[in-house]
Amino acid sequence: MSVLDRFRLDGQRLFITGGSRGLGREMALAIADAGADVVLTGRDVASLEKTTADIQQLGRQAFPIQADMGDTGECEAACKTALAEHGPISILINNVGGRRENIRTQDMPLDTWQRFMDLNLTSAFLCTKLIGGAMVNEGKGGRIINVSSINALLAGRNIAGRHYETAKAALIQFTRATAIDWAPYGITVNAICPGYFMTEPNIRWSKTNPEAMEANISRIPGGKTGQPEDMGPLAVYLASDAARYVNGASIVIDGGFTC
Repeated sequence: MSVLDRFRLDGQRLFITGGSRGLGREMALAIADAGADVVLTGRDVASLEKTTADIQQLGRQAFPIQADMGDTGECEAACKTALAEHGPISILINNVGGRRENIRTQDMPLDTWQRFMDLNLTSAFLCTKLIGGAMVNEGKGGRIINVSSINALLAGRNIAGRHYETAKAALIQFTRATAIDWAPYGITVNAICPGYFMTEPNIRWSKTNPEAMEANISRIPGGKTGQPEDMGPLAVYLASDAARYVNGASIVIDGGFTC
């Protein structure tokens, strides 16, 4: 067997939240290119249809589910639909999340805090409970990848909305805990901690906060932000047999920002 064969995902099926745009879209496309079929959620119908078509162009099946995964009811329903109509699922990527609102801690309403904790943390718990729980019951192993952030390791500067740092840090510890719990079932659980990638939200933010973005870029040794497609190969690796001995890890992909 060639070493490259260990990265193949033929016969696998991925469930990815927020898989229609940005980093989620690139991970979904990369994993489909490696041979897996994809169940993807998203809020926007047009982007769901576009990513679904692009996955099918790669010769794989794609099953879109429109859902706001920050809504606990919609999140749970999407997971149950995926399992009932498109299971079994062997790869789970908890990708959905975001800062979205830059509200200072002293000004943040409790319901806003809770809403963003649901988006960035509770959604990952529910998907892990339901999709990952099905992997446990099936007894055939699996891969779970949680998308955290370098803001789990250090606080962002010139920005508010500390719900984001809090939830992403908790997601790393949730990753470690479930990795310990589910290793006996052949399931690995790892986290990816992206740095600055030029996704649509960051492009918009950079236009309204150019000095802050320039300051952040100046801390990257190579002087460049990441591109969304840079996430794909790492996701393929963690989803594949090549990473079978990687468990409970939080892998930083930030161009050296945290150095």
